[in-house]
Amino acid sequence: MYAVVGCSECSNLWIIEGRSETTQCPRCGARRPYERRKKFVETEDASHARDVRASMLANRQGEGEAFAKLDSYDALEDEVADGVVDDSEYLEASGLDVDELEAAGERDPRGPSRNGSKKEIIEAALEDLERPTEDEVIDYAGERGVGAEYVRDALEKLARRGEVSESRGRYRRL
Repeated sequence: MYAVVGCSECSNLWIIEGRSETTQCPRCGARRPYERRKKFVETEDASHARDVRASMLANRQGEGEAFAKLDSYDALEDEVADGVVDDSEYLEASGLDVDELEAAGERDPRGPSRNGSKKEIIEAALEDLERPTEDEVIDYAGERGVGAEYVRDALEKLARRGEVSESRGRYRRL
């Protein structure tokens, strides 16, 4: 069973499926016993409940006549499902070469040597190198396309957060 109910606090309308002892307004959070909620319609059909709620919302905004000209949710849903255009059809209609776009998407713009995010590369350096210095981490990350300034900032942040320790210029993971 589905019920279109209203909130006495904020006038929100929503649909409840089934019958629980209490209900809570999704907008303002007011909790009331199910029996005390204003039920505008109770039906076994979910689409009918959606249509009633939508009609009530349209009437509140003075668009009841415009809403009456529309088909039901089920009819609109069927109409949309039939008219969906897939990505390649859309791209071809736009004059783009789908194969070329797919090939471009597979290329890594960061270059062939980088594997992972900048932060992951710095963390890997700290794992792979035994008690590295800042310069060693910079060299490791630089080979993988990460800039020295980013490495310095990241090491500083990792040390502040307590994820690494720095002693006499050497870093280690904690």
